[in-house]
Amino acid sequence: MRLPRLYAILDAGTLNGRGVTVVRFAEALRNAGATLVQYRDKQGTEADILANAKRITDIFQGVRATLVMNDSPQLAKLAGWNAVHVGQHDEAVSEARKMLPGGIVGCSTHNEEQVRAAVEAGADYIAIGPVFATGTKANPDPVVGLEGVRRARALIRQPHLPLVAIGGISPANAASVIDAGADSVAVISALLKEEKNLETGIEDFLRVLK
Repeated sequence: MRLPRLYAILDAGTLNGRGVTVVRFAEALRNAGATLVQYRDKQGTEADILANAKRITDIFQGVRATLVMNDSPQLAKLAGWNAVHVGQHDEAVSEARKMLPGGIVGCSTHNEEQVRAAVEAGADYIAIGPVFATGTKANPDPVVGLEGVRRARALIRQPHLPLVAIGGISPANAASVIDAGADSVAVISALLKEEKNLETGIEDFLRVLK
């Protein structure tokens, strides 16, 4: 399995705080050429999440993009998406696999023990972080740094198993994260720096990652 180098996260809470709608940001991602997008909504009801998932699906209609539901394989299935990203406190990888047979299941990890467990559980890709300090989460896990990315890469012996790095990644440090062994960088707030022209911020990332 191969992932594009930019893993864009469409986080409803962050967007609300910036006054940007889910629809506008999804359109910007599509227009800029992002092809891997996770929809994350920690406060929305199931009805809200499914309604936004439908809007995102419509926006990416006809585009070869992978849409990933955060946390819930059940909602991914209801939305008609074949990819889900689970955390350490969400549905286990094996349970998510049962809900989405043949789908993609990614897993968040924050230390070497969790990386080993995710590999053993059969995750399709593994996320490690936070690499750098981040303000996106209220109670973030300890920063792992670039060395944490290197250690995670060393633990993932299968060359086809992608490693995604997340946490505080910007155009200024993204290349160093890839050099440390990440296949892809997951980005939330740093994609929103150019709020008047959202496409510009996304395109900046894509250029850096080429």
